[in-house]
Amino acid sequence: MKAIPPANARIQQLIPGSYFHDAWSVQAGDPGLSALGQFLKAIAATPTWVNHSMALRNHVVEKLGLKNLGGLGAFDPDKTEDTYQPGDRVGIFTLFEQTFDEVLLGDKDKHLDVTLSVHRQAFASGSVQVTVTTVVHVNNALGRLYMLPVAPMHRLIAPTVLRAVART
Repeated sequence: MKAIPPANARIQQLIPGSYFHDAWSVQAGDPGLSALGQFLKAIAATPTWVNHSMALRNHVVEKLGLKNLGGLGAFDPDKTEDTYQPGDRVGIFTLFEQTFDEVLLGDKDKHLDVTLSVHRQAFASGSVQVTVTTVVHVNNALGRLYMLPVAPMHRLIAPTVLRAVART
């Protein structure tokens, strides 16, 4: 499941100079879904422990004056993927840009900028590989401090949430 970011992914341009980046991939259980559809499928199945972790994160960081992002799975399940536009919130992220094969989402704050790519690559066999790449640029010492507990948690959460993409 650990992967390298796809060579043709738009997020590649954000990796140089980043403080943190990683990538995870799975074979899609629903290969016809767009990149955004794959992401929505994943966050709809967010495990309870991940949402509890986000609630704890939000409680702690609010005391430091940082943003409460809400829950990863907090999105309108009745909203169809074709109605999402850049600037819309999708779970804890803002939609930056999208094509059928890649969606860029993220959050920009005074302490760090996070961008997440969900990239789908179709093969002649009909299978589709979905790769989630996360890139973080820190803006100050608070961002570096924030990443100390977040980086190891991200390495647990990202592949766990991505497993839902593999389900049929």
